[in-house]
Order: sequence, then C-alpha cells, then structure tokens
Amino acid sequence: MSGQGSTGNVIAALASFFIPGLGQLLQGRLLIAIIQFVLAAVLWIFLLGWVIHLWSILDAALWKKK
Repeated sequence: MSGQGSTGNVIAALASFFIPGLGQLLQGRLLIAIIQFVLAAVLWIFLLGWVIHLWSILDAALWKKK
C-alpha cells in the first residue's frame, strides 16, 4: 500500500473502524494489529475501548511505509 491518504490507507482505516487492528493487519503490520485488537477488547470491558478504537483508525489512516 502507498503512503498517507492513499486508497489503501482509507480502506485500512475503514477496516479498523469495524474491528480495531484489522486495518493494520491489511497493511501487513501484524504485531501492532494484535496489540490494538487485544487492548480494545480488554478496555471495552471498562468502557474505554473507544480510545483504542480511535487510535487504531487514525493509525491506519496516517501510516506511511518506510
């Protein structure tokens, strides 16, 4: 996928909107995808999962491949 603002990043952000970490997984970033998914799952128990959910969406949308 290309850089920030690319179609790939938009799709990744939409994927993360539905499932935290899914966009990172689509971008090939397995470790951060697992971290975001687990953190969101744990924090939703305490009604704070939305924080990780938003982080996941923004991270997928703004990511630039190095």
